[in-house]
Amino acid sequence: MTHPSRRPTGTGTGRAAPRQGARAAAGLVAASLLAAGCAGADTNTLGGAPADAAKLALRATTPPAQGPLDRADWLLEDEPDSLDLDRQGGSAGRVVLTNICERLYQLQPDMSVKPFLAEKARTPDDRTLVLTVRDGVTFHDGSKLTAADVLWSLKRHAAKDMEQSDEFGNVSSMRRTGPRELTIRFKEPDALFTKALAGDAGIVWNPRRVADAGKEFGTPGQADACSGPYRLKEWKSGDSLTIEAYADYWGPKPLTRRVVFRWASDSALVNALRTGAADGTYAESPNTAAALRRTKDLRQYYGPSTASLVLIPTARGGLKDPAIRRALSLSLDRKGIADSGYGGLVQPWAAPVGAGAWGYERPRFAAAQKKLSATAPETPTADDLAEAKKLVKEAGAPGDPVVIGTDSSQGRTVVANATRAALQRIGVPAQIKTVPPAQFEEFYSDPQARADIDVLVADWYISKADPMGFYDNGLSDSSNNWVGFKDAAYDRLVHKALATLDDAERARLTTEAQRRFVDAAVWIPVAQVPTALVLSDRLTGPPASQSYLYYPWAARLGARKG
Repeated sequence: MTHPSRRPTGTGTGRAAPRQGARAAAGLVAASLLAAGCAGADTNTLGGAPADAAKLALRATTPPAQGPLDRADWLLEDEPDSLDLDRQGGSAGRVVLTNICERLYQLQPDMSVKPFLAEKARTPDDRTLVLTVRDGVTFHDGSKLTAADVLWSLKRHAAKDMEQSDEFGNVSSMRRTGPRELTIRFKEPDALFTKALAGDAGIVWNPRRVADAGKEFGTPGQADACSGPYRLKEWKSGDSLTIEAYADYWGPKPLTRRVVFRWASDSALVNALRTGAADGTYAESPNTAAALRRTKDLRQYYGPSTASLVLIPTARGGLKDPAIRRALSLSLDRKGIADSGYGGLVQPWAAPVGAGAWGYERPRFAAAQKKLSATAPETPTADDLAEAKKLVKEAGAPGDPVVIGTDSSQGRTVVANATRAALQRIGVPAQIKTVPPAQFEEFYSDPQARADIDVLVADWYISKADPMGFYDNGLSDSSNNWVGFKDAAYDRLVHKALATLDDAERARLTTEAQRRFVDAAVWIPVAQVPTALVLSDRLTGPPASQSYLYYPWAARLGARKG
């Protein structure tokens, strides 16, 4: 399963969730919106011309820190709803909690995955996973982490109505089979389960702390229940949240002693970074990074991400015909969208999932992506437009306008206008339906909310560094297959890939599923969205990739100079 935008909440083979409206700034002075502020078209040229997307260098990490730091002030776009990711999985809470809690596997800055609190893993057969729990780890209350704690945590994640429960649908049993050993059995081979354990399904809780807090667990005033390099020091609701280095941490000690999180949105966030009131942020919107380009005393780093901008068609109107969808893909000006809507900080892309998903077999996935560019050009040529018009003529142009659903955010507005222009250029009438952000979020989850639109301007990402974590969206019975694509061969291919443990063979199957998905234009890819890290030039060390949502990024943060 995958979900929209960059705010994860659910689980499955992938992860993401609708962007919610950011709260007002807390603990920061919200200056008035500047003439070229975050909501205006000039945002992208603030500090200079748009970046050249083709030359945007993506790196997994920043240079290593050379010295300690007493305190870092960090910005989020929202106050966390909860630090109990089993019940409320938002990205603001995840950015904080990934420094406090640890997982059985760990997503690395280069988007590969390795065993972590599970010190060792073996597969005696293709339906069995045996984990050896790391020795010498303590929770923040000083108690020792045990295999019983791990089993309790996995069962909590798997419980009905918990955010991670669908990750365990293929699990037939979980039990302790030794003092430090757990054995997990599957109904069918499961290629992505260990990658789920590098996400929220692999968090190991302290059961005693969770029980003591009861329903209040994860809320302000409650202690954390984890074993990571930082512990929760203080959470002042509506103001700030502070974490501090855990003195008895089993691994390398963090260079930064304390990190204080505050939250701000739009111009307040931009101005806090400009004035030095904050040291850094992982920008959820490329436009935030665009507004800060070439700002004195700040550096920006762009890293691999699974996120993408996409058009998701419905079966309501003119785009139910795959020929019309392919024609739209051929005629869409992706480079224009990247430059005008996102300051060149997104990259025209021919697949519906970003390159950060290439956690293995990267050359194969890169070659497959390159082949797709013929159906999703950066800028359409005369030949592309001629082919698109031919497809429309053969299929028959729809009589009613194609309705494009969007909200009023700058990037989506640009994508919607570019989509309308592309359709009109090839003889397909189109119009735009703009709704408030709260109503826009309903498009993702409520079929009735999108009953009057033919295509949604969307952004999407998956939590697992495996492209196969995306392509279940094209299954005949997927709730995200809005256009009603049905292909028995595709379904068999996806299910086979999800059960293939060999990386090379799974990559082969995945690229074939990708080709079929793109050929049918089940979704129409627009651009990949790199992670954007904005950081004071005094500091360095954290990862620049999407791993910051699952990796203890603050533990690598420190001073640039010793």
